[in-house]
Amino acid sequence: MLPSLFISHGSPMLALQPGASGPALAGLANSLARPKAIVVVSAHWESRELLVTGSERPETWHDFYGFPQALYAVQYPAPGEPALAGQACALLTAAGLPARLDPQRPFDHGAWVPLSLMYPDASIPVVQVSLPSHLGPALQLKVGQALASLRDQGVLLIGSGSITHSLGELDWHAGPEVIEPWARVFRDWVVEKLQVDDQAALLDYRQQAPNAVRNHPSDEHFLPLFFALGAGGKFAVVHQGFTLGALGMDIYRFD
Repeated sequence: MLPSLFISHGSPMLALQPGASGPALAGLANSLARPKAIVVVSAHWESRELLVTGSERPETWHDFYGFPQALYAVQYPAPGEPALAGQACALLTAAGLPARLDPQRPFDHGAWVPLSLMYPDASIPVVQVSLPSHLGPALQLKVGQALASLRDQGVLLIGSGSITHSLGELDWHAGPEVIEPWARVFRDWVVEKLQVDDQAALLDYRQQAPNAVRNHPSDEHFLPLFFALGAGGKFAVVHQGFTLGALGMDIYRFD
């Protein structure tokens, strides 16, 4: 059975400048059985309701501004899988989480950037599930639980966000050895709670975690962690690190 994963996808430039995350993601992919398909919850598809990509050939969306032209030339032409998308909708709806297909939605960079480093041949079908971020972490835990059975079918479930995400406090000149203490202590608190499976504390992280609001002024980049947590089992750290002083690049798996 494949695990579920939480991937901190960092800046879109990760696709061209993968740093330490590139070998970590490639090594992770090589250690897993090749998925029959991939389901991704990305921080960059916020929605009011649960939606699932239904296109056979989703486009690659460069949903960002001000980056080098070379980045806009990157394509990730993975196929969609409408049958799997329909199954995901059915599983969610059966769990009391009504969902419907979106036949137009392209792949946002929260999906295609990390996948381009894991499976660069872009031959594995990919389905995205949206993130109703206004409903908080409890919903994402339930979404993960509702889709967990897909792991038995050879489907890799990924939550793509960031373990810390305070863009206004990043140091764009900092090297990987520079880590802001307030970011590190938050990351360490999260890892500690994941290690003991303290879901109650994690769900209440904005009140209980040190520097929670400073690390996540808004929820959307942290919420995919709860999707991976709900979909998986035993927690393990795959990779840890920071870029730009305070942007966490951790990768976790739940077997």
